[in-house]
Amino acid sequence: MSDFNLSVDADGVGIITWDTIGKSMNVMSEQAFQDLNAIIDTVLSDDAIKGAIITSGKPGSFAGGMDLNVLAAMRDRAGDSPAQGLFDGVMSMHHVLRKIERAGMDPKTNKGGKPIACVLPGTALGIGLELPLSCHRIFAADNPKAKIGLPEIMVGIFPGGGGTTRMVRKMGAMAASPFLLQGKMVNPQKAKSAGIIDEVSADPMADAKAWVLSEPKIVKPWDEKGYKMPGGDPYHPAGFMTFVGASAMVNGNTWGVYPAAKAMLSAIYEGAQVPFDTAIKIEARWFTNVLMNPSSSAMIRSLFINKEALEKGANRPDVPDQSVKKVGVLGAGMMGAGIALVSAKAGMDVVLIDTSQEAADRGKAYSETFMDKGISRKKATPEQKEAMLAKINATTDLQALSDVDLIIEAVFEDPGVKAEMTKKVEAIIPEDAIFASNTSTLPITGLAQASVRKEQFIGIHFFSPVEKMALVEIIKGKETGPRAVAKALDYVRQIRKTPIVVNDERFFYANRCIIPYINEGVMMAGEGVAPQLLDHAAQLLGFPVGPIQLVDETSLDLGAKIAKATMAAMGDAYPKSVADDVTFWMVEEGRLGRKAKAGFFDYDEKGKRQGYWKGFADKFPRLDEQPDVTEVQHRLIFAQVLEAVRALEAGVLEDIREGDVGAILGWGFMPWSGGPFSWLDIVGAAWAAEKCDELTEKYGDRFACPPLLREMADKGQSFYGRFGPGAAKAA
Repeated sequence: MSDFNLSVDADGVGIITWDTIGKSMNVMSEQAFQDLNAIIDTVLSDDAIKGAIITSGKPGSFAGGMDLNVLAAMRDRAGDSPAQGLFDGVMSMHHVLRKIERAGMDPKTNKGGKPIACVLPGTALGIGLELPLSCHRIFAADNPKAKIGLPEIMVGIFPGGGGTTRMVRKMGAMAASPFLLQGKMVNPQKAKSAGIIDEVSADPMADAKAWVLSEPKIVKPWDEKGYKMPGGDPYHPAGFMTFVGASAMVNGNTWGVYPAAKAMLSAIYEGAQVPFDTAIKIEARWFTNVLMNPSSSAMIRSLFINKEALEKGANRPDVPDQSVKKVGVLGAGMMGAGIALVSAKAGMDVVLIDTSQEAADRGKAYSETFMDKGISRKKATPEQKEAMLAKINATTDLQALSDVDLIIEAVFEDPGVKAEMTKKVEAIIPEDAIFASNTSTLPITGLAQASVRKEQFIGIHFFSPVEKMALVEIIKGKETGPRAVAKALDYVRQIRKTPIVVNDERFFYANRCIIPYINEGVMMAGEGVAPQLLDHAAQLLGFPVGPIQLVDETSLDLGAKIAKATMAAMGDAYPKSVADDVTFWMVEEGRLGRKAKAGFFDYDEKGKRQGYWKGFADKFPRLDEQPDVTEVQHRLIFAQVLEAVRALEAGVLEDIREGDVGAILGWGFMPWSGGPFSWLDIVGAAWAAEKCDELTEKYGDRFACPPLLREMADKGQSFYGRFGPGAAKAA
């Protein structure tokens, strides 16, 4: 059987149907490209076939993109010449798409040829749009749920199947930039308005067939003499300014750490100055350059392969489906309100509980405001708003929880308060209901002591704001059973977020790594390092915000509270530092961060940052000679990476894929690196261990090389070689 199949109707129109075997959405493979190539040869050589329509056999979608494992296979197959193998493989794809585009036309006169249209029943992403772009006309069903775009930049590559070159030639560099450089995806109507597709139709197959039979002109503008690029070529005055602006935008957004964006801009700039067939080769060379960069492989693995595996339940216990029908949310504050929102949005019935009706209603109003914003942006309708709000029962009555199958407790971070709520609620909810605590730092095993069903008690740690953050951390207590884990994973799947499952220990995984990052930044500020240097050094690594800005956003009093609680728990073992001195002093000064409109930054009345607070240097004077930016970066990176390794050593992490995906989605750890374990594999365990020794000698034992990392350095091992899928898991 083949993924592509040809049938010819009574009018002589060839219908090429893409229907990937065993997949719910079409995904392109090497074999599929070969099958398509053979079919195109048949269409062009058979005089009885007047033209063709390429469409999908999957209802509601055209294609989800390329099987990215294909690219790895091309590289591995090439042996000692991986770059040549990749380039040749990519050019073989270009050959098929160019054959569709030229469709048998005479190369000199552009005469002849057969029209080939493409019909999109729905979503068309990546190669699923690059293939249509090579056709002569694109017809899309009027399907508002469909997404059309080229999101490759989001996983560390760029459209290398001709999408970069064709989009720019079709729309111009300026108009194409949001779709290429930002991975913007739009519905069919907006895609037509942008000029990406040609028609949106109630019956696209009928319209496409009529077009094919109309003997249309099929030569693409860029294959005609005198073609001028929309918006101007790079050497045209208008085009020149476009490329100057694009270069500034790319570097401003990426801080120079994402190779794909720079490579794509180079492919666009260089390709715009040469004929199309040469431009395609340039695109393929830059695409190969990106694929050969270890950053690209790491991003693809973490943000595509690993993320998808976790979302599909890679570590789910083997128990029956545990989909949630009705969820009870205890606490209608910001976290509880966000949890209620995403749950109702996913179609669940929600009971939102608080101590006063006013507070409960305020929590429900959060969902109302969210939907109102969606309506104003035409992303939602009043009917959808009404239906969603009807799903949320905001109340003070605990008896309303009598038929829920999942409880998510999001009350004040106090063990006593949480224990009291656990006992009250467990007396009401069904015996088989799962109880989850949305704590960010308190050990789940300790909280579970208040439960009479400890095997049904689990942690579900959301990140704020709930509706925007993609990660959910699921924490297994020492007595948590497999059904509770499955319930949590199925719930996270329902709300369309990415889960990681970790074992219980103070701060779990994410906060275990985030807190040292913040502390190291605050510590350096206390040592006299300029806050500007600290934040910019982090941004140059790809972090969305630096440690100083981050602590202002999360609030210094929260940091002080965590520090004091940790001191109480660890006693004499607590490693006191200048970070505590800084934090406690700032709190005493009332500079709590953005929420107080005073922190490391000054703020205006609306809470907008006005620059770093100059008064900080009066208490903690600046060093006359500031440290090298690389030294600052190493301290910030290793503060996090070593905690990730220690979490693996301690068994908090059971799967390094969760460590990498969780780091990127949870706190924005250098996405270009693929996560802490991928980064360690890029730099090598031996170099990392040596750097640990240097940092330990200069700054103390917090940088001491973990025994696991030292062992791996001695044995020449990598984390994915030792702990990746198919390898033995951490002991």
